[in-house]
Formats: sequence, C-alpha cells, structure tokens
Amino acid sequence: MLTTPKGYKFAALEAGFKYKGRNDLALIISDVPAIAAAVFTKNKFQAAPVTVGKEILAESQVVRGAIINAGLANACTGAEGIDDCRESLVLAGKYLGISDRDLLPASTGVIGPRFNMDKWREAAPKLKKALTDNDPVRAAKAIMTTDKFPKLAWGEIECDGKPVRMLGMCKGAGMISPDMATMLGFITCDAEVDPLWWKDALRRCIDRSFNCITVDGDTSTNDTVMAFANGAAEVKADTDAKRSAIEALLLDICQQLSYMIVQDAEGGTKVMHISVTGAASDADAELIVRAVGNSPLVKTALFGEDPNWGRIVAAAGRSGAEFNPEMLTLSFGKIVVFENGKPVEGDMDALLEPIMRKQDIKVNISLADGDGSSMLQASDLTREYININADYRS
Repeated sequence: MLTTPKGYKFAALEAGFKYKGRNDLALIISDVPAIAAAVFTKNKFQAAPVTVGKEILAESQVVRGAIINAGLANACTGAEGIDDCRESLVLAGKYLGISDRDLLPASTGVIGPRFNMDKWREAAPKLKKALTDNDPVRAAKAIMTTDKFPKLAWGEIECDGKPVRMLGMCKGAGMISPDMATMLGFITCDAEVDPLWWKDALRRCIDRSFNCITVDGDTSTNDTVMAFANGAAEVKADTDAKRSAIEALLLDICQQLSYMIVQDAEGGTKVMHISVTGAASDADAELIVRAVGNSPLVKTALFGEDPNWGRIVAAAGRSGAEFNPEMLTLSFGKIVVFENGKPVEGDMDALLEPIMRKQDIKVNISLADGDGSSMLQASDLTREYININADYRS
C-alpha cells in the first residue's frame, strides 16, 4: 500500500501546454517549510527552470515544494524563457498564498518553444483546488512524456519509536545517461534534517542510482532531482545512526526509481546489469561500463537476445581504460564465455538462451588488475526507440 510522508500534498491538472486530454502540470507542496536539496544537469545548455531553481536554492534551502510541467522543456529559450519561468512561479505563488521563491520549478518536453503564458494564467487559479485530491499517482502521471507508466517508490523506517516515511517519483524513458539524464525526480521525506547533510546525502545516493543508468548515452538540458524534508514526523536526524538509516532509505528509493527508468526505456525490452571489477581504478571501471552500456552494437544484440560477447569485449577494449586484455573474464550471469584472451569452449548459444530471454541480464567483467569497480544499468536498443524519437515533435 502506498504511504506518503506527513505534511505533503500532491496535485495534478490539465494546463494544455502541449498535450490535450491529459494532466500536464503537477504540484508537490509541504504544509510547512521544508529543507530542499537538488542535483541538476551538467549540460552546458541549462534550461530556464534549472537556472531559476539554482538561484532560489542559492538564496535559501528552505522552500515549500515544486511545480512541474510536461510537454515543453523551456530550454534554449533565452532570457525570455527565464522570465517566463519566473512569472509562472509568481502566478502559482499568488494563488497558493506563498512566495514565488518558495517553489522550485521543473520542466520536461520539447526543447526550444516558449510557453504560452496564457496557459499558465489559466492554470494557476486552479492549483489550490487541485491539491484537495492529494494523489501522488496522478502527479506522477502528469509529469510523464514518453514514459509508459508512472514511477513511484516509497518506504518507511523507525527512528526514536516513530515512523519516518519517504516517497519518490520520477519521469524519464529516453535521453538517459550518467551524470544526470533527461529525467526529473522528486523525493519527499518527513524527517528533520541538517541542510548540508541532506544535500551531501542526496548527491551520494544519486551517484549510486540515477548516475548509474543509461538508455541511449544522451544527457539533457533539464535534468533535476529534488529532495525535500519537512520535519513533520518529529524525528530529528541528529545522530550517525539515524542519518545512516535515513540515507539508506533515500538510496533505496533512488535505486528503485532509477531502475524503473531503464525498465521503461523508450521501446526497451531488456535491462542489462553491467558490473566491472578488478580494474586498476574506479575511473577505469566506469569507462568500461559506459562503453559497453552505450554501445549500439551491444544494445541491439541485447534486443535480439544474441549473447554476442565479441561486441562487449570490443567495447571494453576501446573504452580508454587501462587493462591487460589477456586477463579479462566475461560472463553472462554465472556462465563464463571469455577468459584469458579467448572464448570458452562449448555450445554457449544453447547455454545462454534461457538467460537472454529474461528481462534482466547480468554482464560481469573481471580484469584482475586492482580494486576498481563500477556498475551500470543499460537498456537495449529497439526499433520502437527509433520510431518514438523520429516522431517526437509531431
């Protein structure tokens, strides 16, 4: 059963920015001021909501929530797009009875077009009434673009004999790669936290979740993950034990959500869990998992359920990582297919056929060269992915 943290409300409504006949505006609001932390895209083209969100958090980490629209990214829209973003916050704040600096903005959709601000002026007066539904599932659906299903994860731990709850939602299915991707994520928590620790904890958890996935190797202009903690549970994260427990829950929520993104990859049918161990450094291991996970040849073979190990070792070899190729061992699950610089003898296609039919496929690479390691979850590459992205703006 879905449980929500204390002191939060969720809303969704139809504003008609790009889509018709569906909700495309979502609101997450804390009843009381909340500590906010966020991680944003590293793309040099930063969308207007990223720029404005950074400005707000630079002034204060205490806010009330987030407002998110789907369909238009408000990216690469110049100073006018930033003005539009700021005006949308003023409009929302006016009808919610809060300051425009109490809301963090987020947008997803087509890059380039500006908002029709009349749509915002029509939608803003409806926001407060929409909150009475208080339905996080509807909010998660409202932020979808090419997603096939809404993505939510939740959990609860006990601290000081009281429950601490967390709920996360995200969207994303394409334009996904480490260092953030074309995705938006929002996490609500009812513990009381230190702002600096909360910010650092979110970054650590993202590095082990959203930054460990890829669909197509592309990062976007709008990528944002926000986390809010409002203290409504009356539990203060003031000891190492409580902070560790809360961070563990945060990591679990982030990892559940990031897996759903790869699972829902545009046209995707498989999730490849790539693990590299024994590298000279973590950096070398990461080069390899990214080269393998982003290789169109590897991804199309995965779609075809073809255990073409040659494409995997070739991707590792061109990754830029330093290793001895004669020491590389490659396995699908527990079945070793390549070691000591040559293939393992046997009818590997027959052995691997049941493994390749599964949705989740483990690819393990060992280098026997050090303690470096890295992991990545990658989707396959399908005909449907091409169809979706060929027609994205139509």
